[in-house]
Amino acid sequence: MKFFLLFATCLISYSIEVLAQQETYDIVSYTPPKNWKKEDHSTAAVYSRIDGGSWAQMGIYKSTASKGSIAEDADSEWNAIVLALHAVEKEEKTTIESADGWSVMSRSGVWQYNGANVAVILTTFSNGKTCVSLLCNATAKPYLKDYQKLVSSITLNQTPQSQYSSEPGTSAENITGLWANNMNETSGYMSGGYFRREYQFNANGTYQYRAKHWSNFIKDIQFIRETGTYTINGNQLTLVPGQATGEWWSKAKSGRTNEWGSYQKAYQHPLEKTTYTFELKYLSGMENTYLILKTNKPTARDGKQSNQGNANEFNYSSTPIGKSLIDNPPGK
Repeated sequence: MKFFLLFATCLISYSIEVLAQQETYDIVSYTPPKNWKKEDHSTAAVYSRIDGGSWAQMGIYKSTASKGSIAEDADSEWNAIVLALHAVEKEEKTTIESADGWSVMSRSGVWQYNGANVAVILTTFSNGKTCVSLLCNATAKPYLKDYQKLVSSITLNQTPQSQYSSEPGTSAENITGLWANNMNETSGYMSGGYFRREYQFNANGTYQYRAKHWSNFIKDIQFIRETGTYTINGNQLTLVPGQATGEWWSKAKSGRTNEWGSYQKAYQHPLEKTTYTFELKYLSGMENTYLILKTNKPTARDGKQSNQGNANEFNYSSTPIGKSLIDNPPGK
């Protein structure tokens, strides 16, 4: 599949146009593609289309705080949105272009789904304070033309509706509660998969970490539970796990993502003492506080998300007690 290389290059000369009958998602106003099915996910507005054996999916992702430059934002978004789900080959990227105060660049590659090539393109916009990305996964060239039309139709809000503002501080009192990182699986034409991670920090210095991963591209459900103690020293958060379990469960025969199948096997989840540099940031417009954890290397519990230099950064949103999206396996 070579057509994606040419298309990625074409995005260099994109133009922002104001078209009639536009819709708005987060800070992006755009002309929706015709004859595509729309789904609203927690982190993106997703459009999909299936034509016989061919399919494609396009997503407009919620804006996030910029890392400081388009190059850093493009790397961060590529890792979080694309590489977190797929092993990508033949990676390419465009040069940086600017328009209306925003810089833009695209990255592309190919991943495999059921033995077939899927072209992936991620276009990232940044103004140094806010960044936003559009994604396309496609198995045929005509879909890429629809993506080019989508990108060319957008206008970006110069005053982002959602951006980080006041910092509540870094104290044990402020960190107490439930913090969640919930990402829907929006790659490929199959939907419903998700990756959920949560920390529960208690006022007595103990914590619980849980994760549930239900992916269309993995046979079984992965469940992780870890408990231990935590300490805070300035902006340093240290976790000392006492117990940790990792399990694989089959998926329900019904195919529903909120049901469990049968227990398959356990595996050794590492007892990984970790010290994070952390900060709390308030996201205006969303009424949320974010717990941002940073380390110098990937962790077994958080995974890998590369940003500036060798840093790995993980964002968890404040969640009211009792509003967890993770259910325990049967009998747990």
